Amino acid sequence: MNHSFSSQTRQAALVVALSTVLLGGCASIGSAPAQVADGVLAGPKGMTLYTFDKDVAGSAKSVCNGPCATNWPPLMAADADKASGEYSIITRDDGSRQWAIKGKPLYYWVKDSKPGDKTGDGFNKLWQVARP
Repeated sequence: MNHSFSSQTRQAALVVALSTVLLGGCASIGSAPAQVADGVLAGPKGMTLYTFDKDVAGSAKSVCNGPCATNWPPLMAADADKASGEYSIITRDDGSRQWAIKGKPLYYWVKDSKPGDKTGDGFNKLWQVARP
């Protein structure tokens, strides 16, 4: 009898453990790729995100490639990431995937050095902090 109880207890523990892993993995599906910090969007590590006025909202394209993307690194989306709410995913010229909000691709600014920096806001009158 004890042996049977022990086996059932182990099976129950295994079910709980597997459920926890599976549900934990699902938590990232559909979650927002950005957070709001001080009224602007920030990436997962708290760095400010920007939009580029030359990108056309809803075009599913980024016009910031090559040297531009070196200075303004895109907020990349993983293969498993899925669009949700106002967040969509565009395919860049090189085939990689980038997050967008309200159809506008999202970028970091290479000269921001710590979370909360917004040194790229208004740069060349073409770059703006991204807002929710």
